[in-house]
Amino acid sequence: MRLAAFTDYGLRVLMRLAAAPDESLTTFRIAEEFHIPYNHLAKVVQDLARGGFVTTQRGAGGGMRLARAADRIRLGEVVRYLEQRYALVECFRSDGGNCLLTPGCRLKSRLAQASEAFIADLDRSSVADCAFPGPGPATRAAARKR
Repeated sequence: MRLAAFTDYGLRVLMRLAAAPDESLTTFRIAEEFHIPYNHLAKVVQDLARGGFVTTQRGAGGGMRLARAADRIRLGEVVRYLEQRYALVECFRSDGGNCLLTPGCRLKSRLAQASEAFIADLDRSSVADCAFPGPGPATRAAARKR
């Protein structure tokens, strides 16, 4: 299975926040740390907030934090939420796609089962299990000076 870059970035954000549960981190800071375009990451963060995974606060002292404890956020829950806009194959699209094989296709059910097994396995782990250790003290000090 292949995850969209959007989902990959969302998981990275959650893993980074899990490593600093008492700290409010900005989108800019995480974008810099992971070399992700800021504008793209801002969209990811907005979606994570809509999904109830992070809380955000604007202004001085603002940033984002996990909306609940990292051990209470299952990886499968996050992937399921962030991947809902992406169809594994064309026939999984909400409009059914244009696949000519659909009426007699025997692959679709197998792909659906594989996808469910993939997510079920991710449901066995939490964001806390994958918390990113974050940058070292020198990198943090340099980021604060900016």
